[in-house]
Amino acid sequence: MDFVEKAKIRLEHWKTHNDHHYEEYQIFADHLEDAGKTKSAAHIREMIELTAKIGDCLSSALKEIDE
Repeated sequence: MDFVEKAKIRLEHWKTHNDHHYEEYQIFADHLEDAGKTKSAAHIREMIELTAKIGDCLSSALKEIDE
């Protein structure tokens, strides 16, 4: 297996892992809000936005690796 094939596998793994964290963060932010911790939830929501950006970057890297 060459480097590019290995890189694609790694990127796919990171994307899946990132997507899982994205979902967990949303649930956690909801729980914080339910507990009345809206300021903490807001920080987690900011982190969710950054995590989405990471997902976009990983998707773009995967797309470009095949071109």
